Amino acid sequence: MSSHVKFFFWSLGLIPLLFLIPGRAVTEPQQDITQTTSVTGCLQKGEEPGGFFIIEHGRMWELFDNIDAAHVGKTVKATGRFLQLSDEEEAKLEEFEKKEAKGLPYADFQVTTLEVIRNSCQ
Repeated sequence: MSSHVKFFFWSLGLIPLLFLIPGRAVTEPQQDITQTTSVTGCLQKGEEPGGFFIIEHGRMWELFDNIDAAHVGKTVKATGRFLQLSDEEEAKLEEFEKKEAKGLPYADFQVTTLEVIRNSCQ
């Protein structure tokens, strides 16, 4: 068997190993952190002091800025943008976010406006 053929078959054995290399899941789309968007759900008090979150479509959103605690327990629409915290900031909040998310994926959202949709979460 020639050395080229041996190399070919040897390299085929390496291809499955490429799938074992850790990396970002390809099924999770990246959010554009510069684009204004909105998330809607039941406003809940977070575990950390001054923290608030909502759950929308199976994802927990940790909300930052412009949150009125009087709206806890109401269905709200938060308009703003996806937020990318520094690794240091994220490390401080991660324990709280995991508790709030209860196994759901979670992300941060900077609120520019908060609108009450319903006076309850029903």
